[in-house]
Amino acid sequence: MNITQTFLFQEINQQPETISRLISEETTAIHSLVKAVRERQITHVVIAARGTSDNAARYANYLLGAVNRLCVALATPSLFSIYKQAPHIGNALVLGISQSGKSPDIVAVLTEARRQGALTAAITNFPRSDLGLAAEHVIDLHAGEERSVAATKTYTSELAAIALFSAALANDESMQTALKGAPQFIAQTLNMDAEIARIAERYRYMRACVVIGRGFNYATAFELALKIKELTYTVVEPYSSADFLHGPLAMIEPGFPIIVIAPQGVMLGEMLEFTRILNKRQAEVIAISDDQELLSHARIPLQLPVSVPEWLSPLVAIIPGQLFAMHLAAVRDLDPDHPRALHKVTETR
Repeated sequence: MNITQTFLFQEINQQPETISRLISEETTAIHSLVKAVRERQITHVVIAARGTSDNAARYANYLLGAVNRLCVALATPSLFSIYKQAPHIGNALVLGISQSGKSPDIVAVLTEARRQGALTAAITNFPRSDLGLAAEHVIDLHAGEERSVAATKTYTSELAAIALFSAALANDESMQTALKGAPQFIAQTLNMDAEIARIAERYRYMRACVVIGRGFNYATAFELALKIKELTYTVVEPYSSADFLHGPLAMIEPGFPIIVIAPQGVMLGEMLEFTRILNKRQAEVIAISDDQELLSHARIPLQLPVSVPEWLSPLVAIIPGQLFAMHLAAVRDLDPDHPRALHKVTETR
């Protein structure tokens, strides 16, 4: 298989261009939403999403909380679509995140939120979708058609859209400047492709692993685990390092593979101590980091070529994970564009 001919490879490599286009094209829409949030004195955010978009919502949970001091909750869509017992939403921003904008349960959340008088917004690749039409404010991902089933460029675009909103709401010029550099940061990280292709062969017969992230990169752990699951059919579980110590640590045996996502930032000290614990239990640590000390504790160190602020790191840290999942599928002779049993658009109710 020539992996470079796949849609997945092409879309992974389109991410710098996609993020650049989003940043340049959506400023007006972002500021319109920010204006509405300020005028209505929004106190909390409710986010409805599924799959990869749900992982982007986890990022929003941390970013909007840490930077904008907003209380963020993830919606329970079945309460709206199946139980027909929608909670009282109150003075919230209700945000739907969906690549396709077609999932009925996510649309149901925004429809009911708007009926209750809440402020509604959608982040989607299709502004004229059902979700886009249900929302008062729409942020277009500008990702172009994504033909591979596994979402890559739409995921990082969702992260960038959330970051743009947070930076604008905080009126933080340093955040806005850092975001403008994101396309170049991602482009530099894509240069890890050849290194990761070599490493993937080592894990050809891996049947189970764990992915660990914390703080802003809790979302990265979930998204990387999802990519490995859907592309390679491996049993993968994502955890925060804190949760993993509360029980799951017991399953670690010598040689058990654990992917640790730990770029520099507030959480680095915690992740260093956690990695030392893994070393004592003889786990095989695959580390994604820009910190030399943490990388020194890894059997497989994947050094990020750039260091960025911790809040921005999920846009960069997921890139080695996307490449790893893609190359692992390739060495197993699996079709990375068409994973079994999956479709590009999944409509849940």
